[in-house]
Amino acid sequence: MENNAELELAWQLVEKTGINVFLTGRAGTGKTTFLRQLKQRLPKRMVVVAPTGVAAINAEGVTIHSFFQLPLSPFVPGGTVKSDAQRKYQFSKQKKNIIRTLDLLVIDEISMVRADLLDAVDDVLRRYRDSSRPFGGVQLLMIGDLQQLAPVVKDDEWTLLREYYDTPFFFGSRALQQTRHVTIELQKVYRQTDQTFVDLLNKVRTGSLDANDIARLNARVARTDEPQEGVIRLTTHNREADSYNERRLTAIRGEAHRYKASVEGTFPETSYPADETLTLKVGCQVMFLKNDTSLEHRFYNGKLARVSELKDDEIVVVGLDDGLSIRVGLMEWTNARYVIDKVSREIREEVEGVFRQFPLRLAWAITIHKSQGLTFDRAVLDVNAAFAAGQVYVALSRCRTLEGLTLTEPLRPGSVITDGAVGRYMDMELAEAQTVKGRVGELQREYFLHLVGELFDFQPIRWAWQKLLRLVDEHLYRVYPRLLTRYKEASPRLDAEVFDVAPRFCHQCATIVAASADYEADPLLSERLHKACVYFEDKTFGLLGPMLDDAKTLESDNKRVAEQLAEALDNIRALYALKVSLLRHVAQHGFSISDYLKQKARFTLDGEKPAEPKEKKSPRTKTAEKRQSKAQGKAIHEPTPKADFQNSGAPDAQSASVRSGAGESDIAYPELFATLRRWRGTLAFREHKSAFMILSNAALIAISNALPTNLTELKRLKGIGPAKAALYGDEILDLVHDYIAENADW
Repeated sequence: MENNAELELAWQLVEKTGINVFLTGRAGTGKTTFLRQLKQRLPKRMVVVAPTGVAAINAEGVTIHSFFQLPLSPFVPGGTVKSDAQRKYQFSKQKKNIIRTLDLLVIDEISMVRADLLDAVDDVLRRYRDSSRPFGGVQLLMIGDLQQLAPVVKDDEWTLLREYYDTPFFFGSRALQQTRHVTIELQKVYRQTDQTFVDLLNKVRTGSLDANDIARLNARVARTDEPQEGVIRLTTHNREADSYNERRLTAIRGEAHRYKASVEGTFPETSYPADETLTLKVGCQVMFLKNDTSLEHRFYNGKLARVSELKDDEIVVVGLDDGLSIRVGLMEWTNARYVIDKVSREIREEVEGVFRQFPLRLAWAITIHKSQGLTFDRAVLDVNAAFAAGQVYVALSRCRTLEGLTLTEPLRPGSVITDGAVGRYMDMELAEAQTVKGRVGELQREYFLHLVGELFDFQPIRWAWQKLLRLVDEHLYRVYPRLLTRYKEASPRLDAEVFDVAPRFCHQCATIVAASADYEADPLLSERLHKACVYFEDKTFGLLGPMLDDAKTLESDNKRVAEQLAEALDNIRALYALKVSLLRHVAQHGFSISDYLKQKARFTLDGEKPAEPKEKKSPRTKTAEKRQSKAQGKAIHEPTPKADFQNSGAPDAQSASVRSGAGESDIAYPELFATLRRWRGTLAFREHKSAFMILSNAALIAISNALPTNLTELKRLKGIGPAKAALYGDEILDLVHDYIAENADW
């Protein structure tokens, strides 16, 4: 299968399913090109990360550690990423919002990502998203070649981690093993055209060299330490490359010119893409570190050249492959972070720092690691000191042809390091991948139903409601008895008319989708979705909305309970607002995957409150309404009849058009209650006391209900008494008189 078919499969899986994808392939198969196109065309909200600073700059992303604010220490499964470093750098609201609205996480150079690092990412994503799903439900696209550079793990770290992992490679991640993921291997190599050399490289990659293969490679041995025009030397260690370059530079007569890079903003030294101080002489061999962004395309990343002229603001070089003279100026690299655009609400990159330097480096020698992704016509390989799996393969595969490479000494079989776990994993994954190719339509159907199910999934709201009800029942039943009664009366209706109905409707949707050839445009499904959105929005808004409005008055004198209450209210309000907003939108505009994902992100970020305006009523009007309600012996509004999903599918909109009333509240005049709370808070701050030491919540509620107009009436109220009345009576009565004067209509 050619790469275009494989890449099309990868595109379909990433765009229209939620399955995790590992895109792999030999060097030169087009993985980087696919990533660039993905960033330009994919409608999903995505973030690109990489394990190292240089890899992140090359992928136009950010490092894994910086984005997820992870410590450099190993992550132990079962623990949580809450080290001292994590607490020091708390996630900003913007970072949390990016994570909460993320559809796709792209991890480039996945071969260098350790299993425990991937599990640490899982821990962070679960914390800010769905804690019950691996990676919080975010789809992963992992790009890289396991036969190239391996993850770095020190002996003492592996001693700790081997108790939890069979391998340090990313596929050892416990979180990843809980997910469905497919491996797509790109087969066609664009870098090399000689099939004999391609086959030989593949044997190096898989560790299957025989004696004849070793002999064929060793025929390329030429013991020479002299530099050759247009030839680059690849070494296993930095010190060897630096020493070789320094010796060659020193051997050239003439004045050395030094060019100091300029750095603006935040740009970590570990991510510098070029030398901070570039030292050159006329005649030295250099390599370009960037592509020419002009229309002329005079150079590319990895192009070799010889310096012909050095100026303060310009360097002139001659290309070794084409003999063309090129005037080189300063270029920029940016260190970016992900932010949410205030207008479009899309995730975009914002530049945090800029690194400016001439895009050149001395290039008689570079390390194999720095050669990743580059292509050379001729190279000298010093690889017998290879110390990690994949190093020899990376070095050999940088060359276009077998004739273009030279070995400094015979290759020893022990230098070709491969990892058996990688081979076993790839064999298993590629066998599984064959079954996926014929199931793309099924996976797309599953993803569509998953998003529909998410739209009508009320379980998170149910759990949040039960938590709020439990807090009120256990800690606030004395202060808010009427509200507690209303909450308990509302629960059976929420169960019967919302929470228990939604799963039945989702089952009906699945039946329709399974029977439809074009389910996304199926008129029956569209009708059902519209009616269901109208019904559930009406029910959720009508039953839960008034409860949350009355919850504004909830407060506890106990600090711990107050914190739990605030957290519970924030949670259920956010879930409620998102659900009602989405239901309203889909009811009006229909359901499509791209639009649903976009609107879900927008509503999550905006946190808009889907509430209808309420008529402001005076104390006398509200009291009259309550008396009338009590006299009639029923609530202001009749309850909504239950819809029968089992018989009719989605309900008729008119059957759910009547709103549930607010009923009787524990606080007759909540505006006065809010004013009293603010007064109490200010007084507590001034007197260096806790708020409840001034007046309890029960006392504030008593005042808000009774509207006392003199000290005698005030003293009779629960929680006041003569002492409190003497201390604060005048101020309280002033607030009550002001409230009555502002709101009275008599």
